[in-house]
Amino acid sequence: MSENTSLAKGRGKARRLAMQALYQWQLTSDAIDGIEQQFREENDMKNIDEDYFSELLHGVLEQQVTIDAELEKHMSKKIDDVDPVERAILRLATYELIKRLDVPYKVVLNEAVTLAKKFCAEKSHTFVNAVLDKAARNTRTHETASA
Repeated sequence: MSENTSLAKGRGKARRLAMQALYQWQLTSDAIDGIEQQFREENDMKNIDEDYFSELLHGVLEQQVTIDAELEKHMSKKIDDVDPVERAILRLATYELIKRLDVPYKVVLNEAVTLAKKFCAEKSHTFVNAVLDKAARNTRTHETASA
């Protein structure tokens, strides 16, 4: 397995765990450090990009106001009215769109849609894709101009 493939898989697993941890945080309002520690203890972190997991978790919380404002520009409802799993996925992906310019926007969208297909209701991935596509066009104008 190439280094890039290994990195991609490790980040994909980090995204899944971060989404689940954000979902738990949304429902419980527990301290994020405690949730992070719980996830580290309950999961085999061997093939997971642990630094990316931590960055996503803390980054989403630090940027939540900015992220939510960006998302609400592209939805007909408030972020708090979105299904909690979808909300966690949207926040995670929007964080990557805004802060992780090293990750191509198409990768961000693909990963978010994959999570939505696995963890959300049947048609949720189309909503997630539509909102994130608009957010990408707004936050990554140079990158999306040629798409």
